[in-house]
Amino acid sequence: MAEVDKQIEQQMTVLLRRVQRIHVSTSEGDVYLDRSAYGIMCRLADEGPQRLGSFATAFGLDPSTITRQVQALERTGLAARTTDVTDRRASILDLTDEGREVLARTRAYRRQRLRDAMSDWSEEDKTEIARLLSKLNTSLDTLFEHA
Repeated sequence: MAEVDKQIEQQMTVLLRRVQRIHVSTSEGDVYLDRSAYGIMCRLADEGPQRLGSFATAFGLDPSTITRQVQALERTGLAARTTDVTDRRASILDLTDEGREVLARTRAYRRQRLRDAMSDWSEEDKTEIARLLSKLNTSLDTLFEHA
């Protein structure tokens, strides 16, 4: 069992390095998106407008760190805050139209890079890795919810 744990950890480390390479290769377009901006934008696109505190919880970061990252998105016009109608002391963040366009282009490019990387994979293999990654992410979410 220890050997498989070692292999998983090593392969996760390699995967993180490869993901970083994909990120770097997709951040050289007309708009630079750092990893934090991309993560916030994906969460907004996938889950809808949210309070800033939800990002701090989801990403395991200090609220002040999220605030700085959100301010950078606002300065570039990719996201905007509005007052929360249920609690006027709070604000809600959402993507702007430009933010949606930039994210769509970035995601399309990243997905194409992954299709290129897996061009010789069977559909069954691609379906299986998608299933296993989803399962891993769910397990990691559960682990951190109880931490």
